Amino acid sequence: MAKWGQGDPRWIVEERADGTNVNNWHWTERDATSWSRSKLQEVLVGLVVEGEAGRCEICELKQVEGEASCSSRKGRLIFFYEWNLRLSWKGTVKESGEKHKGSIEIPNLSEENEVDDTEINVSKKKGEGDILKELMRTEGTTKVREALRDYLKALKTEFTLGMILPTKAAGQELAAERELSGNTVQESASPHLLDLVGVKIPTVRILMREIFNSPADELYSIFTTKELIQKFSKCPAVIEAEKGGKLLMFDGCVSGEYTELVPGQRLVLKWRCRNWPDEHYATVVLNFKDMAAETELQVECKGVPVSTEDSTRQWWKKQYFEEIHNLLQQSKDNMD
Repeated sequence: MAKWGQGDPRWIVEERADGTNVNNWHWTERDATSWSRSKLQEVLVGLVVEGEAGRCEICELKQVEGEASCSSRKGRLIFFYEWNLRLSWKGTVKESGEKHKGSIEIPNLSEENEVDDTEINVSKKKGEGDILKELMRTEGTTKVREALRDYLKALKTEFTLGMILPTKAAGQELAAERELSGNTVQESASPHLLDLVGVKIPTVRILMREIFNSPADELYSIFTTKELIQKFSKCPAVIEAEKGGKLLMFDGCVSGEYTELVPGQRLVLKWRCRNWPDEHYATVVLNFKDMAAETELQVECKGVPVSTEDSTRQWWKKQYFEEIHNLLQQSKDNMD
């Protein structure tokens, strides 16, 4: 047993009047069931499978039985999930134009099995059309497994955003390890650097680049116009696109304010995730580089808590970049 004052600082709560469970070091648990139901619906429904036989589409998630949760203990995340799923699919035979329906059952999606080993059963209603059943059994099963991997990846990144935040000591250890190893993680040749902000929260700077099929002015407006933000985020938002104006997105998961606005060229935001420490904000700088019909978006996120680095990067890629690409494509399709 450690002597008084010599224990791991993450266990020491006597200096806090409220005895708070600092950075969720002790056992904490979050229920992921409701979030998982929505995410499974999102990744599975609408999947399209096409081949020589015809075209099929998963049209409904008819049964979602089970639960999911994430626990943290001593800075480690522990996941539990167990699902019994039943999906409906419909399809059209390429040569005859005949339409058929069927179902897909996934009786045991759980942390005990790898996705590749998870049982997936495909069936079809009586009648002709076995050729479509075979299409769903082969290529369809492959796509369903990819969607299940997307769900699990989101569970371990998007859902857990901010659950574990290391202490000053942990951050200093990480900084020392990186300095000694001499390794610098890079993305698209952009350096990924470690900063220590204040005395409590070790942070990193994340640099990303993305090309959008849109003029700079149009892309800039997607980050400053309430209606467009609500379209790509698929959630109500509070947007006051002026210096000092409020920013609230993704059902309150992201908040902040606009601190600098140069139309069509540059945005600077105070930006935070709901599960970050109170009053801790990253500084997000968006530079819009006009390239004729395209725009290169340069993103710098400075002051991101170390433990949320990967999940924050995934959040920007999934919730911002991919959804904005989808919005721009929808706008183009509507014009065509």
